[in-house]
Amino acid sequence: MEKDSSLKAVGWARSLPLSSGVKEARDWTRAHLMTLEWAQQAPQVMDAVLLTVSELVTNAHVHARSAAQLILTWDEACLHVTVHDSSPQLPEQRAPDEQALGGRGLMLIDALSDEWHAYPCPRGKNVTACFQPPSLDGHEVRDSE
Repeated sequence: MEKDSSLKAVGWARSLPLSSGVKEARDWTRAHLMTLEWAQQAPQVMDAVLLTVSELVTNAHVHARSAAQLILTWDEACLHVTVHDSSPQLPEQRAPDEQALGGRGLMLIDALSDEWHAYPCPRGKNVTACFQPPSLDGHEVRDSE
C-alpha cells in the first residue's frame, strides 16, 4: 500500500497582550504540548520549547512594545513555534556585553532550536523556531489522536 504523502498538522494560536505575562505563554504552551505523544518522553525538547516561547514573547513585549501572537504548529516531524509582533524591524543576533543582563535571547534560541527564521509580514514580523523531537522507539513521531 502506498504511504499517504499528504501533510497532517495540528496547531494552536493565542494572543498575548502587553499586560499578559510570559508565564501565561509558557503555561498555555505546556498544556498544548502535553497533548502530543512525544512530549513526556522528550523533556529536554519541552524545556527548550518553553524557554524559546519565553524569549520570543518577551522580545515582542519589550523590544517591539507589541502584543504577541503565539502560534504552535506540529506537522508530525517538527514543532514550529511562531511569535508575531507589530514591529517590522527584524531581530538581529548580537554579541552580548558580558556585564549586560540581557541580549542573549537569540543566541539561546539558536542553540536550543533545530533552526529559526525571522521574516517580515504585512503587519510586523514573525519569528519561527523549529524543534524536531527524537523519534519514539525508532518510529516516526506522531501526534496523539
